[in-house]
Amino acid sequence: MKKHFQIIVAFFLLLSNANCTTESSIPEPTPINTVPQTQGKTYTYLALGDSYTIGQSVCETCGFPAQLSKKLADLNPSDTYSHKIIAQTGWTTTNLLSAIATQNPTSNYDLVTLLIGVNNQYLNKPFALYEKEFPELVLKAIAAAKGDKTNLIVVSIPDYTYTPFGQASGNQTKISTELDHYNAFAKKYCEDNSIIFINITDITRQGLTNPNLVATDGLHPSEFAYSLFVERILPKATVAVHN
Repeated sequence: MKKHFQIIVAFFLLLSNANCTTESSIPEPTPINTVPQTQGKTYTYLALGDSYTIGQSVCETCGFPAQLSKKLADLNPSDTYSHKIIAQTGWTTTNLLSAIATQNPTSNYDLVTLLIGVNNQYLNKPFALYEKEFPELVLKAIAAAKGDKTNLIVVSIPDYTYTPFGQASGNQTKISTELDHYNAFAKKYCEDNSIIFINITDITRQGLTNPNLVATDGLHPSEFAYSLFVERILPKATVAVHN
């Protein structure tokens, strides 16, 4: 009887150990992985030009480079956009080339815009100078845009004859014709070299019928005019920065 009892006790001890082993071998539940948050990127933009780029007579955030940066950021709230301007009122193509050589911008910009030439016309510089220096500026701009010409946008020259200042010049037809010549050259050069060219000249030619397009100085585009520039530039800029 005693032996029989010992066998029963031994059996239950073995069963208990088996249960413990089975329970301890059950794997712990795998924790649910947290989906990583998408981190935004930082994009850089270089604007090259003259008074139309620096935003003469409008607020610091009213020019088209600042407005363009903001619009790009609005489309991608997780991203950050910063812009640098190399431009000054009165600059010709020669002045801009000199400034680029002096400031030596880096070559890693995600977007570059170029708007230059009005002062070549205004100061009666030989058109041959623009024919020579505009292509040089385009090459400089491409170099700054990571060497990728698809990151460059060339913007046409506004027509200042459709402003109170331009009307007082007495040479409206001559000025408009000459500016057309400049813009035609720039557009063809860009088309021949597969570079984006955005025409905004027609917007500025509404300045007499819509005074809201002209800044308080009676010459330069207003904040509103620049916003219309940005509407045309934005689709191409969006593609360029995400190349």
